[in-house]
Amino acid sequence: MTGEASEGLKRQSISSANRTLLIAAAALLIMAIGGAALIVRFVDSEWQRELRTWQVRLGIVADSRFAAVDDWLDRQFEELAGLADNASLQLYMTQLATSASSPDDADVADAQAEYLQNLIAATATRAGFIDSSAAAAVPANLARTGTGGIALIDGKGQTVAATQGMPPLAGRLRDFLGGLKPGERGLLDMYLDTMGKPAMAFAIPVFAVQGNRDAASQIGTVVGVKEVADELFPLLHQPGETSETALAVLIRRNGAAIEYLSPLPDGKSPLSLHMAADTADLDAAFAIATPGGFKPLRHDYRSREVLVTSRAFDKAPWTLMYTIAHAEALGAAQERLQWLTAAAILAMTAVAVGLLAVWIYANSLRRAESAARYREMAERSEEQRNLLRLVTDSQPTGIFILDAEGRYHFANREAGRAAGIPAEDLIGKPIANIVGPEASRRYLSRNREVLETGAATSDVARLTVDGAVRVVQTDHIPVSPSQEMPKGVLVVEHDITEMVTERERRARILGQIVRTLVGVVDRRDPYAANHSHHVAVLARAIAQEMNLPERDIDTAETAGNLLNFGKILVAPELLTKSGDMSEGDRQLVRQSIQTSAELLGGIEFDGPVVMTLRQAQARWDGTGIPTGLAGEDILITARIVSVANAFVGMVSKRAYRDALNIDRAVASILDQVGKAFDRRVVVALINYLDNHGGRAQWAAGELAPAKTA
Repeated sequence: MTGEASEGLKRQSISSANRTLLIAAAALLIMAIGGAALIVRFVDSEWQRELRTWQVRLGIVADSRFAAVDDWLDRQFEELAGLADNASLQLYMTQLATSASSPDDADVADAQAEYLQNLIAATATRAGFIDSSAAAAVPANLARTGTGGIALIDGKGQTVAATQGMPPLAGRLRDFLGGLKPGERGLLDMYLDTMGKPAMAFAIPVFAVQGNRDAASQIGTVVGVKEVADELFPLLHQPGETSETALAVLIRRNGAAIEYLSPLPDGKSPLSLHMAADTADLDAAFAIATPGGFKPLRHDYRSREVLVTSRAFDKAPWTLMYTIAHAEALGAAQERLQWLTAAAILAMTAVAVGLLAVWIYANSLRRAESAARYREMAERSEEQRNLLRLVTDSQPTGIFILDAEGRYHFANREAGRAAGIPAEDLIGKPIANIVGPEASRRYLSRNREVLETGAATSDVARLTVDGAVRVVQTDHIPVSPSQEMPKGVLVVEHDITEMVTERERRARILGQIVRTLVGVVDRRDPYAANHSHHVAVLARAIAQEMNLPERDIDTAETAGNLLNFGKILVAPELLTKSGDMSEGDRQLVRQSIQTSAELLGGIEFDGPVVMTLRQAQARWDGTGIPTGLAGEDILITARIVSVANAFVGMVSKRAYRDALNIDRAVASILDQVGKAFDRRVVVALINYLDNHGGRAQWAAGELAPAKTA
């Protein structure tokens, strides 16, 4: 046994060392994961900080260029609005629209038209609404189409005055003017003019002098056309910008495509580039869809990764997109963070290796100490095992321990004798191989219950051993796992055949005495013959309906049998008296139950039979005998006997009255619920009568004989 214990402890030592190694490896892994997580978190934090910095920088430039372009649009409308708000222009256009055809009026109209011509020419020169084409310098008698100018249009759509080089009001310009809403200004979005240059048109309504500035007061329109490249596109360049790849560009949505309005750095001219709006990760698509947004990773028209932000105009259907190459903006930061990550990982690895080396050295020392300690433990464990075997082998009961799989881990000499092999040979063998599959189920089922609940349990079984019936009580006790023993169950078997046989013999004798006493009472009162038997049967049935313990069921039945034993002291003529009884006679008969308790007080019953008889006349409301005893303080067996006695008395014929039928008896008892009887007992009575055949058995007189203790 010393060798086995030592070997077991050695295996446990190895297992413990392996567990320690696994724990250490897990700790290092957790540390590595935690360190990596911290590194990733720090790097991500730095990266986000870089992104926020560039978001602010791009936003500042985008706001600046947006403000410059938006201000330029305002200036175009303001220049034309200055003309439209000129009082002389308003007056002259009104007069021209209403002038007569007399020679004097014609002279006045010519003078006014000349004034208007000079006024708009001056504004056109100052504001840049001029014909900038090469043909502007050609003599006027050559046919040409102008590229810029200002024109005054009356309410009928006729030109009142126009600067030299003003394009004809045809095609795109005619559609633009025709689509203007009365009383509102308008903008003809950027297009390529006859010279192939980007141009735009602006329109401001002219209202009558002292008009209300509404659609009804509009008398004409000021229209300005100009080529915009030289004025507008330089505004997209940020003063002092040092980034090589930074780019501000005007774009707009045109159906399923996105048009680039401004020129691009690789030589693409304005309005020459169109990209599909659904191009994957296109910077322009994001810019139009999310004005004011910021994205750190999108692709421009050249598939280059860029950072992008945008601003949307409300005066024109444009979006200002500002981008910078991802490599220029974040390349250095990305390289720095990668180097920082690599350095942190190397440092963390060095620390982990150092900790591992220290742990290995410390573990080797611990193993040496553990080996010595385990040798000492093995010796001490073997001594304890020998002592345990010495103690258990001296017991007449079988004692053994089964693990969770049903294998023997310990057995005393009696357990080995019962199994038919030496106790030492049982160790490690499944119990099913020793006692057989059928017999082993009794042990294994209880063991599973004990292992699941952690509570000890017992059972009693009648077994046939060598042709004789033996009664065996088996105790199952949970065993906590230890270094020597896995989790299991201690099984202790007691042969209680002699004790059970003696108890059953005593029960038979007691039953015979009870039946004898009941027979004496029945002979003295023929009208109440079998009354006690019926009360006993009904009391047992009610107790079973209430799922009471077997001891209480037997107590209720025995008390029911002995309920009327006290009538042995009542005169026979009183028991058989017909007609109404006097109150004194009734009290004498009722007192007989207490007399029963007095007469039987010296007999030792398995349950509280005598106390049940003493309380059988107690009432739920406390008005019975003993006085003041009420409710739950009354024994449950006494409450059951009280209901059973009342029911049997009601449905039985007496010398002084006829029997009641079952329904009337039940109704009468229900009427006393909460006064004389416990509601739960009455419910159990009714359930027995109506649902478990009690009513039919009573009516047919087929009550089963009562079981006596």
